[in-house]
Amino acid sequence: MNVTFLLNGETVQVDAEPTRTLLDWLRIDCALCGTKEGCNEGDCGACTVVVQDDTGPKALNACILFLPQLHGKSVRTVEGISAPDGALHPVQQAMVDHHGSQCGFCTPGFIGSMVAAHMQGRTDHDDVLAGNLCRCTGYAPIIRAAQAAQAEPVPAWLEDPAPAVDARTYAPETLDDLARWYAANPDATLIAGATDVGLWVTKQMRDLPQVAFLNRCADLRAITKAGDTIHIGAAATMTEVLAAIGQDHPSYAEMIRRYGSVQVRNAATIGGNIANGSPIGDNPPALIALGATLHLRQGDTTRDVPIADFFVAYGQQDRAPGELVTGITLPRHAPDLRCYKISKRFDQDISALCGCFNVTVADGQVTAARIAFGGMAGTPHRATSVEAALVGQPWTMATIDTAAAAFASDYTPMSDMRASAGYRLRTAQNLLYRYFADRTGHATSVLEVTP
Repeated sequence: MNVTFLLNGETVQVDAEPTRTLLDWLRIDCALCGTKEGCNEGDCGACTVVVQDDTGPKALNACILFLPQLHGKSVRTVEGISAPDGALHPVQQAMVDHHGSQCGFCTPGFIGSMVAAHMQGRTDHDDVLAGNLCRCTGYAPIIRAAQAAQAEPVPAWLEDPAPAVDARTYAPETLDDLARWYAANPDATLIAGATDVGLWVTKQMRDLPQVAFLNRCADLRAITKAGDTIHIGAAATMTEVLAAIGQDHPSYAEMIRRYGSVQVRNAATIGGNIANGSPIGDNPPALIALGATLHLRQGDTTRDVPIADFFVAYGQQDRAPGELVTGITLPRHAPDLRCYKISKRFDQDISALCGCFNVTVADGQVTAARIAFGGMAGTPHRATSVEAALVGQPWTMATIDTAAAAFASDYTPMSDMRASAGYRLRTAQNLLYRYFADRTGHATSVLEVTP
């Protein structure tokens, strides 16, 4: 596969294997070893680079970024962030001035994240750096460096033009082309952000003989709001989803803010999170609680299914060979929706369980309820017994007590490294109490607790 992109301001053409990672190519073929290999799964941020395209600059993890995903884009590694004459970028200078580096292993990744944020004008430095780990200096001097540099102008040398590229056949540019190709090649692997598939290669050492890259399909990335609905294309990144739903669904958006890191959200897509069928994916419980509709396509045939019906069993979804997820439609208004993600770390961690509640109360009576959990079974699914115990009952603590006991009828969770079965069941019950407290005006956010 012939791939053309800008690397540190210079056009490069690579005859790339489809699943060759940028990190591997940089370190082995280019001897650009400033980009570090830490976890090799997109968690530590040591490999962070700055990637620019028509959507702007973003920080991405080079360890799970395949070379074909870079076609027509611009990449800046730590070696290309300073000026051609050696002048430091304001972020680099601030890191020196504020003693933000000690052993130095993680520093190039921090620089990548900070430079991308600087180009975007972001000042939420805690969120920006949630995907970068440091065990030497600690975060205080690094945050001080980011604050010191935030008012400085973006250096002109980082304004990369788009490289001239040739047409490619392995990355369809329209949904029509993709649907026809996938129907004819149903055993192929579709790659959007590669935040999941990337680990198949770097951790499981799997060979993917036939792949298609979706990042050129602009019609799969569209997000539109029409009337009372929001339609989100399957290839929309979680960064784009977060921006789109923040005003309409603030609790769901807050959960997405804890979804991976900035680097992961910049790559991960909502369609990938749904289509992989993970029982601990964070989007499905929220979408099930919202009553969202999933859109699928096989060749020229399209169909819609309630997302609650898409997850059949562990590793099995209601999706035929050669059929792909094209998007999701959800209601624009759901003021009663609350989403609670429970994990060992607050930021950038896999959920032990994730519960989403959408209960309608009118005149003191529960008139409707949609409650869904991930991490409680082989698939994300609704708590139908709990819902039945709520609907038609008064919105009181006595009703909550009765409904909480029904969780044992809906779920038989397993014990694993993230949580025991007993913990999961008790926590799910406790989240119903938390939801009741939230809806009745009590403070429940751990971020708002003060001494």
